[in-house]
Amino acid sequence: MKSRGRGLLDGPPFFSTALPTRKIVEFDSGERIISQGDECTDVHYIDEGIVKLTSVSNRGRGAVLGILGSGDFFGESCISGQSVYLTSAIALVPSKVSIIKRKAMVRLVEEDPTVSMRFINYLLLRNLRMEQNLMDHLFNSSEKRLARTLLLLARSGEEGKLPPIFEKINQDTLAEMVGTTRSRINFFMNKFRKLGFIHYNGGLKVHNSLARILEE
Repeated sequence: MKSRGRGLLDGPPFFSTALPTRKIVEFDSGERIISQGDECTDVHYIDEGIVKLTSVSNRGRGAVLGILGSGDFFGESCISGQSVYLTSAIALVPSKVSIIKRKAMVRLVEEDPTVSMRFINYLLLRNLRMEQNLMDHLFNSSEKRLARTLLLLARSGEEGKLPPIFEKINQDTLAEMVGTTRSRINFFMNKFRKLGFIHYNGGLKVHNSLARILEE
């Protein structure tokens, strides 16, 4: 598949070198990175992997707010003075996450206009994509949501190479990302394969033609 980008939301590779000194922590699949209500002290940047953002209401109802990938930030609300994290973040696959102290991130944004502008542009783009994902869940079928998810995941790789994320993800994880059952994921994956939109050859390959599902 000929497309460039980093992460589910085309996160900017610029930040992988522009960020201040930070601690990189590895998280296993299913491990909680931050919890809703914890003191908001750090900004997090995903170096590798996939992270799910969730929230629980006062009545105990939970919701998935977004799925983030390599090149994405979360927990950045502490920059604006937010005292606690408004969401929880959970690794969906083995992930490496950079942890940047709030003061260090604030200083970088305040002192470097280039970083500040790129960070603002990134947040606007990510929020737009998350709105699109929310609309997907409200108005589109699970088949279209799966197609969009696969296309976004495929963009995490370099041109001409199999995205490494496909080596870690399974149908259970896809079901959680899409918001449906594993049996439905299996049904649609088989359908996509028969139509030639995807194929398995030492790993999953997603073709641009899968976008036709989104046009139906």
